[in-house]
Amino acid sequence: MHLQGRKKTLNLWGPAGLREIVSVQLKFSQTILNFPIYFSELDEESGVIYQNNFMTITSFRLNHRIPCFGFLFKEKKKPRRLKKEKLPAWLQAKEFRQLKNGKDLTDPDGKIIKNTTLTDPPRKSRSYAYCSDTRYMPELTSVIANCDILYHEATFLHENMEWAESTFHSTTVEAATLAKNAKAGKLLIGHFSARYKDLSPFLEEARPVFESTELAIEGRTYSVDE
Repeated sequence: MHLQGRKKTLNLWGPAGLREIVSVQLKFSQTILNFPIYFSELDEESGVIYQNNFMTITSFRLNHRIPCFGFLFKEKKKPRRLKKEKLPAWLQAKEFRQLKNGKDLTDPDGKIIKNTTLTDPPRKSRSYAYCSDTRYMPELTSVIANCDILYHEATFLHENMEWAESTFHSTTVEAATLAKNAKAGKLLIGHFSARYKDLSPFLEEARPVFESTELAIEGRTYSVDE
């Protein structure tokens, strides 16, 4: 970002110690950034850490050897879509806002115009849950319920479940089970242990539990339809 000329403040959220980790790297690499960094430390409780007019971001505690957090990104309810070919010529900015908010209109003659005659339902509000390093946590089912895409680490194949437990990681089957119980739209699994040279067994294990599973491959784009 520095080399690309960023000037705008960068906001970073993470566990206590994040500021020190980043600052020491910049100090000993003698890096002076063109932009300021604002650090926000996350606490134990889940909660909204950021929101604007379009989305909210919620953090939640994961179960790892060191403090680690997951994030849920959710679009807010979108406005209704105007049927441009049916809009009366007398509409002003106020009426446009009313229509997008789902309200009926009253025309200049006092006649009520139903909102549904001039608008279509809003596009789908999408959501994405990100669960990095963590043991399997069935209690997250309600936190990420019905997310469109769930990224969940699957460091180990399920035959190494005890190893996953002892190192505070998850297996393919555990990630797929969480996706199934949370009724996710799609599951992306990643954070594979370097001991596995062939990743196809990860899909072979996960898909019988949750069919819509993909490997999270660096540089690949995954889309969510509205």
